[in-house]
Amino acid sequence: MAYWLFKSEPDSFSFADLQAKGRAGQEWDGVRNYQARNNMRAMRIGDQGFFYHSNIGKEIVGLVEVKALAHPDSTSEDPRWECVDLRALRPLPRPVSLAEVKAEPRLSQMSLVTSMRLSVQPVTDAEWKLVCAMGGLEP
Repeated sequence: MAYWLFKSEPDSFSFADLQAKGRAGQEWDGVRNYQARNNMRAMRIGDQGFFYHSNIGKEIVGLVEVKALAHPDSTSEDPRWECVDLRALRPLPRPVSLAEVKAEPRLSQMSLVTSMRLSVQPVTDAEWKLVCAMGGLEP
């Protein structure tokens, strides 16, 4: 299993919005960055990720699961843009802020710190375990 981080502005689409979609989940549409798209192309069903609220909150708030492999993005007529489908797994018991991530030396190479603008990012196994622990979850 691989791990990822998905960023969204909570006033546009929040973790609560994804939770409301239930098991059906939601297309992670609207991504218009080649690296982020390529990250989604690398995903497999069952991969998990963090849901990160950007701009407002700036914190990791929940866990998600890839429900469908990369497919054409329904919000674009351009065949270059693809997306995966996600479903919410659970909220973190305690959100992990960007400031906390940046303050943790073991996360200094995490994409959230080094590639802050990228909306879909890989997360290493070690980063996953540490952030889960920071958020009050057993990884």
